Amino acid sequence: MINQKTAIYRILDANLDRAREGLRIIEEWCRFGLNDGDTASVCKEMRQDLASWHSDDLRTSRDTPNDPGTQLSHPQEEGRESLEALLQANFCRVQEALRVLEEYAKLYNGEFASGMKQLRYQVYSLESKLIGKSRQQLLSKVSLYLVTMPVDNFFGVVESALKGGLKIVQYRHKDQDDLIKLKEAYKLKQLCHQYGALFIVNDRPDIALAVNADGVHLGQTDMPVGLARQILGQNKIIGKSTTNPQEMAKALGEGVDYIGVGPVYETPTKAGKKASGLEYVRYAKANATVPWFAIGGIDETNISDVAKAGATRTAVVRAIMEAENPMIMTQNLLSQL
Repeated sequence: MINQKTAIYRILDANLDRAREGLRIIEEWCRFGLNDGDTASVCKEMRQDLASWHSDDLRTSRDTPNDPGTQLSHPQEEGRESLEALLQANFCRVQEALRVLEEYAKLYNGEFASGMKQLRYQVYSLESKLIGKSRQQLLSKVSLYLVTMPVDNFFGVVESALKGGLKIVQYRHKDQDDLIKLKEAYKLKQLCHQYGALFIVNDRPDIALAVNADGVHLGQTDMPVGLARQILGQNKIIGKSTTNPQEMAKALGEGVDYIGVGPVYETPTKAGKKASGLEYVRYAKANATVPWFAIGGIDETNISDVAKAGATRTAVVRAIMEAENPMIMTQNLLSQL
């Protein structure tokens, strides 16, 4: 039987390794994926801090051949559905390891325990910053945004568009029970993340939170942006529909991450709403300070006109959801942008 002191040393040794490994995985993405030297440096400093506590007496307690934990595994560890899932898994790994270190170090060295507590709070802050930054980076690059509508073979249509290069999808199903919305939203989120695309929920921050969506899109009569931020947290994306310069100014003042600009043309999706026309697109080009998507009645026949008016990003509904071949249509629309 292992004596108590040796067991504690082995726990500290294993979790120092685990925390440093997780931080290195995060650091590599900051360095090579984001070209963010400052954040990579923060990760490196935390790793060095952990290394300073990894003393010889802890290292020599290691007994890998007789460690039953080396044989333990879980199916969720065998694959990651997206980059965000990979990063979050490793943040969790680091945080769990630091918590173990903090507690067991109380039996070993009080200063060590206090240091692990402070590191754990640093990692929480880094997680919020980095996950949000990865989403914002992808948002800044996307040019075509699909807003869904109910159609036959719903998931097949969306997956076909994702195969065509689509990188952001908004789940919109106004007339459906919440239980079905939850199931559809969760399945759609998994599908989007499988293809490295952002997943947004229309109108409902509660559903976005429940399925861990990348964000929510709000209309002019929906929940205030500030309250949606309280529900979802600072690292999620919040977009808002705007139809005129006054609504745009208000949305920008509320701190949204992107805005919808339209409807450019009259559309049955917004029945009875007057089109804002290409003039509002030109206004957005000159005045919008966040990513913006022209939306409303846009399809392959008029997207070039919208692009000529200044739109580099557009959102579509029927153009893809009702297309005979959603993948080809997505590729065509992307090429025109």
